Amino acid sequence: MTEEQVQRLETEDGVFENISWLFDEIKVDHNISRFNRYDSFVTSRTEDVVRLHFGLKGNYCFTYNQLDSMFDLIGGHHNLMFSEGFDILVQNRSLELETFGVQFSRRSFIAFTQNACDSLKRFCDLVESGKSAILNNHWGAINPQIEFVIRQITNCKYSGKMKQILMLSKCLELLVLTVEGCSSASQTSEKFINNKDDKERVIAARDMINQRLQAPPTLSQVALSVGLNEFKLKRGFKELFKTTVFGYLAEQRLLLGYQYLMDTQKTAAEIAYVLGYASPQHFSNAFKKRFGITPLVMRKKPVS
Repeated sequence: MTEEQVQRLETEDGVFENISWLFDEIKVDHNISRFNRYDSFVTSRTEDVVRLHFGLKGNYCFTYNQLDSMFDLIGGHHNLMFSEGFDILVQNRSLELETFGVQFSRRSFIAFTQNACDSLKRFCDLVESGKSAILNNHWGAINPQIEFVIRQITNCKYSGKMKQILMLSKCLELLVLTVEGCSSASQTSEKFINNKDDKERVIAARDMINQRLQAPPTLSQVALSVGLNEFKLKRGFKELFKTTVFGYLAEQRLLLGYQYLMDTQKTAAEIAYVLGYASPQHFSNAFKKRFGITPLVMRKKPVS
């Protein structure tokens, strides 16, 4: 069975919310921290940790003693790490941080990955020998597909064994996407987004798009809002997220439409209206092109 825990803590430092799920020697957690000030804090554990880490929102750095490394990160990144216990010093550089993680026991991780691709097998060998490791020195960018899988986990409507099956399948999907994303990042040279300030602006552009899926801003509006010219925004966005600004927008709208069909009773016409499509037919055509099935047919499919 899947155990779920919800915690909310208010202190003089801020408000900290956490929801976690535990099943099959895997722990999934979603954290939102709202700080009252810029500060640093230490987090430690004694047990082995094989962790998929996703920074969804915010600006922070952390020093990972077992890896002898410091990572300076902005929301929109992911990687895979292992150590036998850990001591981490975190410094928040924005007042809100959102992270998502999947933690495997050493035994379960080895069982899933020992015969995987070369990069994951090398990482697995280090885990098996108890050596601290990070999958790739280049952190992958969080793309719409990763965002969608995380949303499927956090919004899962199933219970019991069905929930456990879905959670496990999505955790393994995130593992595959992380390996692919980190590999892609290591093969990409940064030409347009080569400083932290520009990266923050491109991520702000992504956040603006996500907040306005129902009434999408124009490219010029996004560029003006984040303080980049349109050329640098377009090239930087493609470099960081491996898709165009409007390709990202189109994908996010369709993935949200997919989620509405799965989790709500809204009709396809209502969803088309909510997502800002010109007509239900425009939504249906785009949906079929992306998923190979119309919204109407998908809604009628029985849950297996």
